[in-house]
Amino acid sequence: MTANGALIAVDGDNFAHRSYHALPKTMRAAGGRPANALTGVGNLLLRLWDTESPAAIVVAWDSLETPTYRHQELIGYQSGREFDEALLDQLSFLPDLVELMGFTSAKAPGYEADDFLAAAAANWDGPVLIATADRDAFQLVSERVTILQPQKGGSLVRVGPAEVRERYGVDPEQVTDFVALRGDPSDKIPGAPGIGEKTAARILNEFGTLEATLASGRFDDIADDLRLYRRIATMNPAAPIPALVAQTPDWARAADGVGALGLDGLARRLAEHARR
Repeated sequence: MTANGALIAVDGDNFAHRSYHALPKTMRAAGGRPANALTGVGNLLLRLWDTESPAAIVVAWDSLETPTYRHQELIGYQSGREFDEALLDQLSFLPDLVELMGFTSAKAPGYEADDFLAAAAANWDGPVLIATADRDAFQLVSERVTILQPQKGGSLVRVGPAEVRERYGVDPEQVTDFVALRGDPSDKIPGAPGIGEKTAARILNEFGTLEATLASGRFDDIADDLRLYRRIATMNPAAPIPALVAQTPDWARAADGVGALGLDGLARRLAEHARR
């Protein structure tokens, strides 16, 4: 699937969480619905459309209602995460808001937002920009795929192959092996005991891959565990992503729909786009 220009794939859950904690929780939409995450994600999409002039935007979402194979294969995966009801309420509605704005949402039972980011990169022939703060997405980086990583203050920094090597000491195609060895505390992936970032990078620079490392005789007692961690850390490009086609948002229609939801500030910005 392709069109002239770039595709932007957005980690919707990631930015919803960032918006929820960054913007006032007193923000409300129609009927008293909490609105800070809705507003933050809506503003982000407008900003990306304006600054990057993409052919299309797709926003990826976690399936919070249905466990993924990762939860089933690794007991404790992402355990301990608790979300405020006000955030859950907005997460349930955000895919509809994205569609209302003229963009595409990708969500399906048993898949994570990460999987749809991988599917977006695999299914678009042109350049892809992936907006996320999750460094696991470094595995998707290539000469064609760039990460837009949010920073404090709201800026977005581009991460390409050179930046991945600078930050992790490995190439993008080694990132899943790197995570398997180092572990990922945020996802509760244990990794190899006593192996941190520098040692994981040194091992992969010596052996090239996790499989070659295991073939050398290292980590014999936890080889299957490390293979499981790599599988858990690998984003699934076979996720059932909707058709990716060039978009021409109807800003006036979007402004009316968003205004009816009581998101007045976002509706005003959409109306301004309609007048351009």
